[in-house]
Amino acid sequence: MFKDNRNICHSKTFEKIYKAYAKDIRRFLFFKTQDIERAEDLMQDVFIKLWNNCSNVDYNKVKSYIFSIANNMFLNEVKHQKVVQNFNKQHKKESSNESPEFILLEKEFMEKLEATIDSLPEKQREVFLMNRIEKKKYKEIAEQLNISVKAVEKRMHQALIIMRKEIGNV
Repeated sequence: MFKDNRNICHSKTFEKIYKAYAKDIRRFLFFKTQDIERAEDLMQDVFIKLWNNCSNVDYNKVKSYIFSIANNMFLNEVKHQKVVQNFNKQHKKESSNESPEFILLEKEFMEKLEATIDSLPEKQREVFLMNRIEKKKYKEIAEQLNISVKAVEKRMHQALIIMRKEIGNV
């Protein structure tokens, strides 16, 4: 779509990239979030991240880069919403039969789980969150990421090995 040797850090080039892909990114994020305002916010965050990393992005791979950013931002938001929901559920309990020690251990476990998920390599984290949080089947993940089911299985297996090593059986 563009000449090969353009520098993304130049404002004119960045503006052309924005005009070329902003609507597609917004549509992609709206499809994921079902919330136009959230899709707009995430789209802006995608282009901010592109601008902040413009010197590290290959011009010929900018489209796949921004769609990867968009997908990862969505997955991070889903993970965050899940944590918020779990937090709200825990605090809505009117009376708790759990000991303070148990509550502390549970909190520490959740923190360790989040830190471990965040530390996973990006491709493994993406597959792990899509399967465990979004409840997608391997085939759906493979289609969405445009990879084979075997690749999804391998990434999930590697993620689970890391998770088990860090926090025990998942």
